[in-house]
Formats: sequence, C-alpha cells, structure tokens
Amino acid sequence: MALAALARRIFGSPSDRQVKRYQGKVAAINALEPELAKLSDEELRARTAEFKAQLEQGADLEDLIVPAFATVREASKRVLGMRHFDVQLIGGMVLNDRAIAEMRTGEGKTLVATLAVYLNALAGKGVHVVTVNDYLARRDAGWMGQIYNFLGLSTGIIVHGLTDQQRRENYAADITYGTNNEFGFDYLRDNMKYARNQMVQRGHAFAIVDEVDSILIDEARTPLIISGPSEDRSELYMKIDALMPIIGDGDFELDEKHRAATFTDQGVEKLEAALSEAGLLKSASMYDVENVALVHHANSALRAHKLFRKDKDYIVRDTPEGGEVVIIDEFSGRMMPGRRYSEGLHQALEAKEKVKIQAENQTLASITFQNYFRLYEKLAGMTGTASTEAEEFADIYNLGVVTIPTNLPVQRIDEDDAIYRTAAEKFDAIAELIKECQSRGQPVLVGTTSIEKSEMLADILRKKNVGQMNVLNARHHEQEAFIVADAGLPGAITIATNMAGRGTDIQLGGNLEMRIEREAKDLEGEAREAKIAEIKAKIADEKQKALAAGGLMVIGTERHESRRIDNQLRGRSGRQGDPGHSKFYLSLQDDLMRIFPVESMDSMLGKLGLEQGESITHPWVTKAIERAQGKVESRNFDIRKNILKYDDVMNDQRKVIFEQRLEFMDAEDVSETVTEMRHDVVDNIVAKAIPPRSYPEQWNTEQLQAAAKTYLNIDVPMAEWAKEEGIDAETVETRIREAADGLIQAKADKYGPVMRQVEKSILLQSIDGLWREHLVMLDHLSKVVGWRGIAQRDPLNEYKQEAYELFQALLGNLRELVTTQLSHIEIQMRQPDPAPAPDLSGLTETHIDPITGENDADDVSPTIAASLGATGEDPSLKPLDPKLLVGLSRNALCPCGSGKKVKHCHGAFV
Repeated sequence: MALAALARRIFGSPSDRQVKRYQGKVAAINALEPELAKLSDEELRARTAEFKAQLEQGADLEDLIVPAFATVREASKRVLGMRHFDVQLIGGMVLNDRAIAEMRTGEGKTLVATLAVYLNALAGKGVHVVTVNDYLARRDAGWMGQIYNFLGLSTGIIVHGLTDQQRRENYAADITYGTNNEFGFDYLRDNMKYARNQMVQRGHAFAIVDEVDSILIDEARTPLIISGPSEDRSELYMKIDALMPIIGDGDFELDEKHRAATFTDQGVEKLEAALSEAGLLKSASMYDVENVALVHHANSALRAHKLFRKDKDYIVRDTPEGGEVVIIDEFSGRMMPGRRYSEGLHQALEAKEKVKIQAENQTLASITFQNYFRLYEKLAGMTGTASTEAEEFADIYNLGVVTIPTNLPVQRIDEDDAIYRTAAEKFDAIAELIKECQSRGQPVLVGTTSIEKSEMLADILRKKNVGQMNVLNARHHEQEAFIVADAGLPGAITIATNMAGRGTDIQLGGNLEMRIEREAKDLEGEAREAKIAEIKAKIADEKQKALAAGGLMVIGTERHESRRIDNQLRGRSGRQGDPGHSKFYLSLQDDLMRIFPVESMDSMLGKLGLEQGESITHPWVTKAIERAQGKVESRNFDIRKNILKYDDVMNDQRKVIFEQRLEFMDAEDVSETVTEMRHDVVDNIVAKAIPPRSYPEQWNTEQLQAAAKTYLNIDVPMAEWAKEEGIDAETVETRIREAADGLIQAKADKYGPVMRQVEKSILLQSIDGLWREHLVMLDHLSKVVGWRGIAQRDPLNEYKQEAYELFQALLGNLRELVTTQLSHIEIQMRQPDPAPAPDLSGLTETHIDPITGENDADDVSPTIAASLGATGEDPSLKPLDPKLLVGLSRNALCPCGSGKKVKHCHGAFV
C-alpha cells in the first residue's frame, strides 16, 4: 500500500496520466476559438456537412475531434451562452474514448456530453443519450437540443406513452434521448415483431449513459421483463395436486424460516412412481432435463400443501366464478386482493382448494441492463461517483474510469464520522446541528437511506420547532427538481433519500433557470425582463448570505452499504469552488454497524467514558467503516457477477434466436431453410426406426410409416420397401425426402408466391412460441439447479450443460414443428395482407427498482396518473411528437396548433 501511494505521488494516478495526454488536443481546440468566432451562424452550421463529407471520404472520427469540439463550443456560446471549460473538453474526449468521465456535481456533465454526442452523430448511425427518468430526458433534449439543432442535426426523445410510429421517428433522429427502461423495452419489443418495418430501433452504435453508476450498477440488479398470460395448464396443476395425498411425513423436509419445502429421497421415489403411473414422467428420473417443468410444479404443490395454511396465509373467498384464493398479509392480517404469489404457487393453492385456476404470467422476453448495454458498439458514461466501482465497470462493461479534475479547487470540508451508542442520541445530535445551521442561515441537505427514516427525522425536527423543511423522495421527478434547485437558499432544510434529486444542480442562492420558470412563467416583454433582472439580483444577494454562512452543509444520517452512495451525497456540496461542509452521523443500531462486533464496540465506547449524548470521532474509525463498506461492495459485486454468469448463458442463446429472427425477417425466401429442416427431420425419423448396420427384418417399419405421416403428411409403403432386394437405410431416406419435397413443391406450384409468405410466417411464429417455452424451462431450471451443490457438483456448470441440452431440444422441436405445419397446411387463396404487428397491448413491462421494490417501468406515478388520465398526458392536450419541441423557445407558439405558447401548452411537460 505504501509503495502504491509513493508511486502515485511521483507519477500521478492513472487518471492524472490520462488527463495529461489530452492536454495537447485541448490547446489545439483553444487555438481554433478566435478563428471560429469570426464565422457567421450559417458558416458555422456548414461545418457539419464538411465533417460528414470528410467521414465519407475515409476520414476517422479521431481526426475530427479538435475541429468538431471547437465547433460545438462555439455553437454553445452562441445558443446557450455557455462556454465549455477546458476540463469539460477533456471529459468529452474521455466519453469518445469509450470510458466513464467521473466529474464532481456542478461541473456540467450535461454540457460535456454534447461534445462526444455531436462528434459521433456525424457518422449517421444514431447516438443514444440515456437518462434515469423521463423528466431528465425531456429537459436535456430540449436544453442541449438547441446546440444540435443550430448545427443541423436532429434530436428525438423516447419517453413513456409514445406510439410505435413516434418511436420510429425519434430513433431515426441523429441524437435520441430517453430512459434506460424505454430503450431496453423497445429492444425486447422489436424482437417480438414479424417484419423489419415494424421495428422502431435502428441499431446500437453509440450510447452515453448519464448517472452511469445508478443505471449500470444499482438498477442492473434486476432485469427488464415483458410478460403475458401463458397457456392454460390447469389440468397439469390438478393432476399433480391429486398426487399430494400420497406424500407422508418422511417424504419431505420443511424450512419454515425461509418458507421452503423439499422432497426427501424417499419422497422423490414415491412421487416418480406416481408420476410415471399417471403418464406425466417423460423419462426414468424426475430430475432429468426434460422433466424440469414437472419438478417446478411438484415443488409448488408441496409448498401449497405443507407450508401454506388456509385462513392463516390465505382465504378462499366466494365469487360468481366459484371462488378465489386471496393472500393474507402476514404483518397486518388484512386481505390483499389482486396480489398473487409467483412461480406457480398461487395456481398450486387454487388446485389445492379446487377453485378456478387463473393463468400464470409467462415471461415472453427479458434482458438484464448489463447485456442490453453490451449490445452497443461503443459505450460511455458520466457520473460524479464511479471510481469505487471501477473494477466492476472494467470487468462487466469493459469501461475504464477517468477522474476529471474540477474547474476550480474543491473547498468543501469533509469531517470525520461521529458515532453514537443509540439512534435516538444520533438523531438528537443531527437535529441540534440543523437548528444551529438554520440560525446562522446555512442551507442544509440531509441524506437518509429510506423514505421512512426521512419522515421520522422530519417528525423529530417538528417537535424541536425547526422551521420550514422539504422532505423528498424519488417519485415526482419534475416537482422534485424544482425543490432541490432551491436547496441552496439561506436557511433551507432539505431531507432527501439516497437517489433524490439526481440530475439537478444545487446552486447557492438558487437556480436561475428554475426560478425564472416558476416566477416569470406568465410574464412577457418588459415585465418579464424586469422580473428576470429582479430574480438575478435576489439570487446574487442570497448566494452571498449562503457563502457567508459556510456554504451547503451536507449531513448523512447513516452510512450506506456503498461508499459511492455516500460520495454522491457529499458531492452535492462544494460545487464550482464554493465552500461547504459534510459530516456523517452513525449509531451502533445502524444496519451497516452490524458488520462490526457490536458488543466490543459498545464496550470500547463505554471504556472511553462516553456519557449519554456523547460521540466518538476519529479518522481511524472513519477508515474502519470505509474498509467495511469496501468488503460489502466486494460481496455485492460477486453476487451481481454470479447472477450475470447465469444470465450470460441465456444471453448467448438469446443472441442466436434474435439474429436468426432478423435473418428470416430480412430474407425474401426461406424455402431453402425449411427444406434443410425437413431433410433433418427425415434423417432423424429414419435413424430412429432403422438402427445402423441392421437388416430390413430388424427395421421398425410401422414406427417409420407413422412418423412420416405425422411429420411429413405422406404415406410410405415401408412394408413393401423392406422386401426389396438390396434395400438400405440410405435408399429409404432418399425416397422419403423426394416424396416430402414433392408434396411441398406441389403446394408451391399451387399457391405461388403466397407459399413463400406462409413459410416465413410459420417459421417466425414457431421460433417465438418455442422460445417462450424455453424461457419458462430455464427459469424453472435456475430455481432448482442450486441443490446440485449438495452433491458436490458446480450449479453453474450444471446449468450451462442442461441449458445447452434444452436449447438443442428447442432447435430439434423447431425443425419438427415447422415441417409438420407446412406439410399439413392448406391455404385459402385471397390477396395476402401484410403481416400485422403483434398486439403487445396486453403485455406487462416490469423492472423492479432495487431500492423501493416497486415496478418503475410504469414511469407515471399513481398520483400523477390520476391527474393526467390513463395515457399519462394532460387529457386536454392534443397528442404531439416531443421531437417538435426540441430547440423551440418557450415563448413560441406551440406546434400542436392550440394557439398557446409552448410554456403554457405541451412545453409544461418539458
């Protein structure tokens, strides 16, 4: 460690060395500034066409960095009145070099992105800028879109509630802003379409991810899932439920703590015999790969019968349809109508209680954020906190982290942690500090780890007669942004959860743009200008008061598992050289402190003679806590990496299936593919009926004849062929192929080009149906494969092997399904309609927020939805493509034709 520190002192950190390498280009960009300043707006805009022409003639993007960055800087000065700092130019180069630019809060990451975005958009393949919510996507597209619009590039926005046509148009733009959820779900939906022209995305060339640590690490813990009702399996549930009475006390083991139930070896033998007798077992062992679904159903039935009790865990409520199983909340004892157990457990309870079995929700498509963002040819990111997770970014995404120096030196004072014995003492100390700050007019930002703790602290402050405060959570992004923007006012108290306010800058004295939006929204002309001048003067005055009071005070109410989240909170203070303070308050009752041996820590505090309300503060304690956080981060990284290893198995198969679908969609004629499939089926049925080197009298002629009728719809005289002199398997194979090919050729002659359309349609639909079944099988397999570890077998290797076998079975089933359907199909001749886009309206999109446990794929909260209507838009507004708003002044007339100004119409949402 000492040697590493010494090396850093002498040679600088890797980030320092990287930054030095960019200094030459920064000087070259600065040298171009006087020359570009002389150009007219039209001449500056014409440089975009010149750059594109150079790329077409073979120039490389790297050759254009200096002139392109200089052009963007000049455009920004003219359009936004904002000039990129030198460190922002370095940030832009880092993004272009496929890395993460770690820049402190307030250093202008949104403006930095314009440099790399413009440069890469010149290639014409489309650039995606990914944000954490719809509000930021709209805000950044409208704000930075003015630069792109000035330079002749188009900008699109992908937000919740757009039609496919609107999405297609917005993806066709040079630069597209949107949220991680929307981009991911569009990719999944596109791979459920039946024609290329129904797809909305046009590829994955380059993406810049804002708040990259939040999206690629925090939110990447849960996958994106599109699900829909599955096929009716009521009969299977009922058949397996009927076998449960044979399961006795020695046939299973219960773990009530974890709500788990497992079969013993004796129970497995008994169940296998019963399943075999019922005709449900496809091979000798229940745990063979082809019986994975049966294991899943049997385990669900066992839990339903042995763990869940009627009138305790659930009740059966009478309904006109004959009754329903309703869950009882184990904490409140209340019914929870509408909630259902997952993974088939609810259906097993319905079978147990003999009520109508509702269909399971089946996963139709899913992908993790890790595997979605690895689709991009070029990926980059921005955040204020990434260095603590540098190993994960490098390992999972092949992204380096470069720390960009601040434009002005950081003056924030980070104090050592204060540790108290109890949470009550800790919160009392926090309340006293807040009162002290408020008395001298110092703004305070308090960070908590949960909404409940935010409310609890607010109650404590009210009891102590602390003045006005704002309690925030991450629900209503736009309203929250306005409140966070005022967190720098003298004496302001803002209590926020970990993720609150991301993307909004806290400026001492207030945020000018947000204050103008709020206070001068309805004014025009001279009255508006006068009001703006008044706001500017007020902000300058209040900034001086806040500076005199010591700048923004950031208080952490406990340490998070991740140092990165703590650093995000600290980073809110001390922007652009402002003074500020930060301090964390801990108690032995905090979640993280349980990592330490609490008794010895408590004993140590007692030996130090600490009395009620006193704390210990020492750099060693702060470092010890940070080391503990590092261990937790490492453990969490290992967990995420292990989950990703399992998902990578599915991802390899997903790539094969999706690429095959695209090939088939783009092909005008798939007859060669279906012919190969048909020949494979012929080879297979002949091999099963005719053993190698066997005599005709040993052949299973009846089986082969039946298989030919089932799969190929042809009658073959096997009994007569077997009597021929010198007949062999190869001859039989050739004859059956010719007969099968002749049948399909006759259909092609009869139906003409329509047959080619039918072949493609059947091929795509068969792939989709089998892929959905395959996803269910893999899901079931992942739930049970962990038990292989008990037998000293690596669950991951077992999963890989059996997933491969299942995939091979899928390909075999695909050949048989396509061949069977084409052989038996009869077409009613009429003018063929273009293949309709599949109806996705009944499907459910899910991304579970790892922090709140709620589904954040539905970006409109219940409160907002109630005021906006079912579509998530103001019902009084006409539908409008968001792209039309990009670059428009807020005082211009709204393009929807309402006659209102943008700011009073659709611009109210931007």
